[in-house]
Amino acid sequence: MESKVAVTHPNAARATASTLGVLAGLGGITHGIGEILQGNTAPQGIMIYSWTQGPIAAHMGGEPAMTIVPNLFATGVLTILVSLALLVWAATLVQRKNGGWIQILLSVCMLLTGGGFAPPIMGILSGVAGLGINASYTWWRKHLSAGVRHGLAKAWPWIFGLCAIDGVFLVIGSVILVFIFSVNAPNLFVACFLLAVGTVPLAILTGIAYDVENSNPQPATKNEVGNPAVSSES
Repeated sequence: MESKVAVTHPNAARATASTLGVLAGLGGITHGIGEILQGNTAPQGIMIYSWTQGPIAAHMGGEPAMTIVPNLFATGVLTILVSLALLVWAATLVQRKNGGWIQILLSVCMLLTGGGFAPPIMGILSGVAGLGINASYTWWRKHLSAGVRHGLAKAWPWIFGLCAIDGVFLVIGSVILVFIFSVNAPNLFVACFLLAVGTVPLAILTGIAYDVENSNPQPATKNEVGNPAVSSES
């Protein structure tokens, strides 16, 4: 039976999962605030606008969202609570067993309770990255040549940096521009969202290569070899 390995330095997976998860949580909170401000009213359907007045409504399309909760105030409260849970989990607990799956579940809950679309998508992808924490990457070691792994690993810091900067702009910078400077550039915000859709999967892929290249695999013990549940694969 082939011995499994334990990855001792999962830097990229943890960094990607935590950073993007925190940004997703912050984005969800922004949606929740707008929904609370709409008061104790019923939505006209499952599709809603998180903001119906103010700069975000005027310059950012009102931040569309969806909700299965038949009350906008309650929607906003739930959005903020779930978003805070996602933020805290991503920052401190995603490295735990099944941490990536829990982050994905929290992101789906945020999607269904008014957290918009971009933040939950970012949260789901951050959870996917979290699945790689403490993984052995056995499949990747077998199917990626050393040269390809090395090239992808060298690209990870740059792609992750671009992804993080873009995410900070989407979640924080865009709100500052709209509220303080009244910037009306919806196409810019859409372009940044599309950039995030492209760079986040690349950050996950190159992060896997980075962890494979920089980890220190240790042979599994006899108990670990006999019990596949002890060592995870990705």
